[in-house]
Parts: sequence; structure tokens; C-alpha cells
Amino acid sequence: MYPIERYSTRSDRRSSTNADPVFSAFVFCCGLLAAGVAGYFLLGEVNVAVVVGGFAAGCLAMLSIHIAAQWERVVVLRFGHYSRTKGPGPYLTIPFIEHTALKADTRMMLTGFGAEQTLTSDLVPINVDAVLYWMVWDASKACMEVEDYYNAVSLVAQTALRDAIGRASVAEVARRRNQLDEELQEVIEGKTNPWGITILSVEIRDIVIPQALQDVMSTEAQAERERNARMVLAEAEKDISEMLEEAADAYDRSENAMRLRTMHLLYESVKSSGGTVVIPSAYSEGFADRLSDQPLESMVKPGKRG
Repeated sequence: MYPIERYSTRSDRRSSTNADPVFSAFVFCCGLLAAGVAGYFLLGEVNVAVVVGGFAAGCLAMLSIHIAAQWERVVVLRFGHYSRTKGPGPYLTIPFIEHTALKADTRMMLTGFGAEQTLTSDLVPINVDAVLYWMVWDASKACMEVEDYYNAVSLVAQTALRDAIGRASVAEVARRRNQLDEELQEVIEGKTNPWGITILSVEIRDIVIPQALQDVMSTEAQAERERNARMVLAEAEKDISEMLEEAADAYDRSENAMRLRTMHLLYESVKSSGGTVVIPSAYSEGFADRLSDQPLESMVKPGKRG
């Protein structure tokens, strides 16, 4: 059994098994009591005949009156042929002539199924777990068209999953999960609809790829990302080189633009480093020459004496 199958709805489980015995016991007691009261009024006493008649009436009532839960649909056969579908609530059958063939649960059912070691189209064995949600919409078809619709739905789903995996590569199975869900639902619906069963949804739960293949795919993905990163970097360098070429042409046409650019770079370097830049100029050199030509006495003025 696949691990996912433990979540499936059990085919032998019915949600409320206490309702039928309790109701049957109640009907039996009512029939027994009614027959006993009627026999007492007719005969004036309670004897063995009244007790036997009461038991017979109780058994007859128990075989005739039944009850179905809100989610149950009951298929009734008469002489082995389909007669009607009853439920929910109480319903009547003719003892020994009619009998209940099936009590179908019309609530949503869950079936877990998987495909173990299934080969993809590129011959890679993978394990896939999926979940199927379905419900019975026609109890008569579910009774007459298929012997065990619980197991039939599970096997149909598993076969459809294996077939879908075999027609796709491992990369497509990993990438196209939603499309695969829709494809499986359509295929399973086509096979189970004649049984009175509708498929609500199919969901792939897990895809397990062999560890060796996972390492290879991881290496391939890393190489692909590195290639894309280098392509982006090359495109960025190309754009930058074109921009620098345009800027060089602009600086070549205008000397003032080149000077302004130089001053801007100098300002940015001083601003970031917090240092001081000393720039020689023609004015400072001329001022120094004048000071050197004058005698020292002319540059020093005597102060006034008091």
C-alpha cells in the first residue's frame, strides 16, 4: 500500500452505524406493543398467542420500515430488479419481496493514490502521490454498473496517473502540475461518470525524483543561473562602454566640459576623504615674485615711539 492511501475513505466504513439498529429496535418494539395491545382488546387477556403475534408483528414491522441518513441514498430491488432509490428519511419495503441492495454515501470522498517507480517519456523513474476528491451522484448506477466503486475509482485514478506520467518528461511533470491535474480529472471523469460518480478535483501532492537526478538537475540549474548572470553583466558592460564613448566624444568637443568634469571628480574625492588639495595658480606665483624682488627693509615699517 502506498503511504498516501492511508488517507483514503474506507470502503467498509459507514458514518453512522448506530442509527439503523436503534431505529429497527424502536420499530420492533412499536410493532410488538401495538400487536400486544390489539390482542389484549380482542381476547381480553395476554396469552401465548398474543405474545407470538406481537413478536411476528414486530419482526414484520422491522423488515418493512427503514431509515436513511441525510447523506445516504438507498437502492431498493424488487425480485432482483431495480425498483427505486429512496432517502433520506424513513422508507418502506415489502418483506421478502424487496430488499436494500446498496446504501450509497453521497458526501465527498477522498482517495489517495500513487504511481511508484513510473517511467517518464525520457526514461526517468519517479514517484508521484496524488489525492482524488469524488462523490456519488447516482446511487442506482453505482449499484448496477460497477461491483465495488470504491476500489474501481482508485484503480482508474492510478492507471490514469501512470499513463499521464509516461507521456511527459520529468521536467514537464514538475512544471505542469496544474495542467496534469486537469488532464487527470478529465480522464478519470470520463471513465467514472457512467458509474454515477463525478470527480470534483485531482491534486498532485508530491513528486519524488531520484537523488542522483536531483543533483544533476541542481547543477544544471546553477549553471543556467550563472550563464544568465554573466549575460546580464555583459549587457551592462556593453551599455556602460557605449555611454563612456558618448561622454568621451562630448569631452573631446568641449574643453570646458572636460575641466568641469575634472573639477567635479576632484570635489568628490576631497569630499569623501576629508583632505585638502593645494592647486598652484599663476596669480600666486606672480605674488611670490613681487615679494622676492622687494628689499627686506621696505617690507618692514618702523613703529611709532611713544
